[in-house]
Amino acid sequence: MPRFSANISMLFTEHDWLDRPKAAADAGFGAIEIQFPYEHSVEAWAKAIGDAGMAVAVLNLPVGDMLSGGPGLAAVPGREDAFAEAIIQAKAYAAVLRPRNVNVLAGMPPADLPRMECLDTLADNLRAAAEAFEPLGVGVVTEAVNTRDRPGYFLSRTEEAVAAVRLAGHGNLGIQHDLYHMQIMEGDLVETLSDHRAVISHIQFADAPGRHEPGTGDIPFPIIFEAIDAIGFGGWVGAEYEPTARTEESLDWLRPWL
Repeated sequence: MPRFSANISMLFTEHDWLDRPKAAADAGFGAIEIQFPYEHSVEAWAKAIGDAGMAVAVLNLPVGDMLSGGPGLAAVPGREDAFAEAIIQAKAYAAVLRPRNVNVLAGMPPADLPRMECLDTLADNLRAAAEAFEPLGVGVVTEAVNTRDRPGYFLSRTEEAVAAVRLAGHGNLGIQHDLYHMQIMEGDLVETLSDHRAVISHIQFADAPGRHEPGTGDIPFPIIFEAIDAIGFGGWVGAEYEPTARTEESLDWLRPWL
């Protein structure tokens, strides 16, 4: 049976941040994900997560100016020092919260930069992150993101994310495979899960095209969840969607798996 985690940056937003781990636990999730936990102290997070009895599936590394429309850090030549600082900041949280993985968002390098130069920069940064987090027992992932929501995103297909990981060439690296993004870009979700099982370290989902809960779009989630079981995936499968109502009212998809 898939092990489901709740991305509390998008789910349970009816609750204050530090109350969301307990809300996720009460709803039946086994772990949480936090996109960017850095506005609260690691001590506050540790207490909230510990009191809820939850594991942590994924944290994102800081991304610089990406969220405000800038290119970000990881695939941008000349921003290696800022990326190194992002590793330090995330490592302080990971050392306490012990996520299964941390996610490196490639970002959106300026279009006039040569793609291979950006890819080499991303690979070097992924390798540095993999080395930094390996002593903690924390994996490092990167993901492909659809270019409808993020025009110009550097990795937009599964094969591109896999190629970046392979170029980096470190055993502590994998991909975060987001079903919502890849349904938009590729389709063939079941086949892709099977073909890339060896490199998939984390899975996320929302229905497409609306990025809401399962049952609101085109993805056949019962088939997808069965496929995740069939490939023997043992990591967390993260719900990362925008609920159409209160989060607790959007969980009909979860109940058969509890």
